[in-house]
Amino acid sequence: MTAFQQMGHSLRSVARRMSQIFFSMIHSSFALLGLALMFTTIALVARPDLRKAGEARLMGWLQDRHISSVGLEAAPEAVERATAAHPQDLSKQQAAVAFWLSRKYRVAPEPLSALVLEAYEIGRRTEIDPLLLLSVMAIESGFNPFAQSPVGAQGLMQVMTRVHSDKYESFGGKLAAFDPVANLRVGARVLQEYIQRDGSVEGGLRRYVGAAHLPDDGGYVAKVLAEHLRLTQVAGGQAVPTQSAQPLPVNGPSKPAEAALALLNS
Repeated sequence: MTAFQQMGHSLRSVARRMSQIFFSMIHSSFALLGLALMFTTIALVARPDLRKAGEARLMGWLQDRHISSVGLEAAPEAVERATAAHPQDLSKQQAAVAFWLSRKYRVAPEPLSALVLEAYEIGRRTEIDPLLLLSVMAIESGFNPFAQSPVGAQGLMQVMTRVHSDKYESFGGKLAAFDPVANLRVGARVLQEYIQRDGSVEGGLRRYVGAAHLPDDGGYVAKVLAEHLRLTQVAGGQAVPTQSAQPLPVNGPSKPAEAALALLNS
């Protein structure tokens, strides 16, 4: 064997030996990694607190990565907090009311759809016409859930929070006055109590606006009842203009308020 052949044989032997060492190291590394993963899994199963801490750190890291990439903090649960519903989930009658109110008060149909659904459900439980509840919201706040009057009436139904704070306890406290659904439920309960106390829708509305012992309610009852009549006509499939200044197509009594009372008391 020549010197050149001996050198080539030696190099091949060295290369083969290095390959064996390399693959042995890789195999050992995978084995160590597998053992590490196994012990980590056992530790996480045995220590839920470590698992929760790890999950929190991972979510925090992912959150930071998301903020740095898009500039917004992710909040996938936000949709659950939104007071909104798809109009197609409503009945034909309810959808007509929601879209009409949406046009008149320039509010998106999705939140109005949620309020219409809630009004119908509350109306069923309290035996109050849901269209009357929607009419009160319309006149009181124009469907602004953050509205507040100079005397402290708050939210969609303009409930006097300091007077009825006890009714908000089951919703987490007085700040729930600015949650649309909570405010609607409390306002409906208050109106129900007032109607029962006075024995009539008109008397209950006068008490609701704080005019039970006053000679004049400032036209409040007439406004609510006129809006109720409009909504009744919309729900019945009639084409009703959204401009309140235009005359209402009333059949029967000459005044809109009298027509609305006749519908409510029928």
